Amino acid sequence: MASRTDYPDISDYGIISDMHSCALVSSAGSVDWCCFPRFDSDAIFGRILDWDRGGYFKIAPRNSHAVSRRYIPGTNVLQTTFTTDNGVAQLTDFMPVHHDEDAPIEPYKVGETHQIMRIIECIEGSVALDLACHPRFEYGSIVPHTQLFRANIGFAHGGSNAISLYCSVPLRMVEGGFVSEGTLRQGQKAFAIVTYETRFSYDSHSLNSRTIEQSLAEATRYWQEWSDMCTYEGPYADHVQRSALTLKALTYAPSGGMVAAPTTSLPELIGGERNWDYRYTWIRDASFAIYGLHIIGYQNEAKAFRNWIQWATVGRARDLHIMYGLGGERRLTEVSLPELSGYRDSAPARIGNGAYDQFQLDAYGELLDSAHLYRRFIGPIDGEYWAYLLQIVEYVLENWEAPDEGVWEARSGRQHNVFSKAWCWVALDRAIKMVAALDLPGDVELWKRVRTEIREQILEQGFNEERGVFTQAYGSDLLDSANLMLPLIGFIKADDPRMLATIRATQRELTSEQGFLYRYRGFDDGLHGEEGTFNICSFWMCDNLIMLGEIDEATELFDRLLEHTNDLGLMSEEIDPHTGDMLGNFPQAFSHLSIINTAVQLQRARRRQARRAAAG
Repeated sequence: MASRTDYPDISDYGIISDMHSCALVSSAGSVDWCCFPRFDSDAIFGRILDWDRGGYFKIAPRNSHAVSRRYIPGTNVLQTTFTTDNGVAQLTDFMPVHHDEDAPIEPYKVGETHQIMRIIECIEGSVALDLACHPRFEYGSIVPHTQLFRANIGFAHGGSNAISLYCSVPLRMVEGGFVSEGTLRQGQKAFAIVTYETRFSYDSHSLNSRTIEQSLAEATRYWQEWSDMCTYEGPYADHVQRSALTLKALTYAPSGGMVAAPTTSLPELIGGERNWDYRYTWIRDASFAIYGLHIIGYQNEAKAFRNWIQWATVGRARDLHIMYGLGGERRLTEVSLPELSGYRDSAPARIGNGAYDQFQLDAYGELLDSAHLYRRFIGPIDGEYWAYLLQIVEYVLENWEAPDEGVWEARSGRQHNVFSKAWCWVALDRAIKMVAALDLPGDVELWKRVRTEIREQILEQGFNEERGVFTQAYGSDLLDSANLMLPLIGFIKADDPRMLATIRATQRELTSEQGFLYRYRGFDDGLHGEEGTFNICSFWMCDNLIMLGEIDEATELFDRLLEHTNDLGLMSEEIDPHTGDMLGNFPQAFSHLSIINTAVQLQRARRRQARRAAAG
């Protein structure tokens, strides 16, 4: 029986991806999470959610060793260096990425292989190595039947899933898996490749050392060509590039949609129940992603994400969901997996997400905002899509006064959330601006009247006169970090006395011992236990400080946040308020979008400072 200490820290993992799925690889050389053929498919290696039964694929030295690792610069190709008493070995992990050489590098040009390729090379002395591959299908519920087709080719299948394991060294079968042992000397290499198969389509794919080296060269070239397209050259450029590469790794190539994170059920508190499946695409990510990708030069990715949003959401306005599956699926029924112990005994592990059918008013504003940003930076809105957006506007006009579950997806009922009302204001504001810019049809006078009405209601009922702050909901006296978005969406200026007081109160009341922000405190969200500080909230605080002209303070907070990326530059959703450890699903798209946005805003603010200083 595994103990909590058997699990690596969340920060111990790196990610590799082929933009259909991904794998998390620990510093111990173990693939502990991988779902094939899509990000949201069943796990075939899932030890991160149950150390005993989850399955893994490990290549590592037999004896004690030191570890260092990096990505090949400008890529998502992971290299882990093991140093033993007798030698040094380097493990290179990647998923093959193929694209049309004659076409632009665009999300939908990437081919799917459903493979993990691993190359281990001894670069000094000699190193004794062990390989262990133990797939467990359907989140550990199926121990597969195994076969050896040749001394170095294994096949494991169970239910509707199967993998082949192709190695350059002989394999031995063990129950539910394969193992191998050997010693490499300086200059020698070995490789191992896992391919997701269907039960009846086994094929060795004519793999050999030459084709694997070619795949490595092609993947390296693809990622480097893509990362070279980044236009950002300011401070924190390494973090911006790694964040961009991570967002690309989280993009589902066939559609352009982006998963919020590639994992499920990594906890918001160790031992707690706040464990959610993030392997889907949220509407609210769209406007953040379109802007964040645009400002560093990735127009194709921004366009692809917007196209996916348009494709997935069209229909009746009242049927809009807050999130969708990667193929546009709308019913994402949440199921607990009681047979899994959960990461460090954080149960239950869940698949699906019960918030998919929640009523969250902010989604409508975020959809209009994404269209507005697309119109500003990338291209026009076509008439057919505008007709659908008009339905969304009409729905907002009819429903903005209703309570909702809110941005944090509370499971304790609905209330009149200030954040949600403000996004209804955004919906009308952006619709008005698009009509003016593109000469589109629309009842602008009505929209302006209701926009004013929403604003007046928020200022009257969402602002607590006694406390002198914007609160989480009408009639509440609780703060909510989500209200830090109010200046960022243009609802109110950061230096407005009401907003400034809210910012200062948020700093005082929602800041942890580590100096980072909670979402809220004292709110009954229908769940038990505490949670970590939310990284995106701390980034929002950075952005507010920039708007206030407090550039040094914003820089100091931003620097401390970046200290909580791991050695590879990856960031989770949350930070443990006591230990500083990573919490929540990993790596998290919102966190990396925030790194990009705040780095760019800081650069622009410093330039404005310099211009003012030069002008005297």
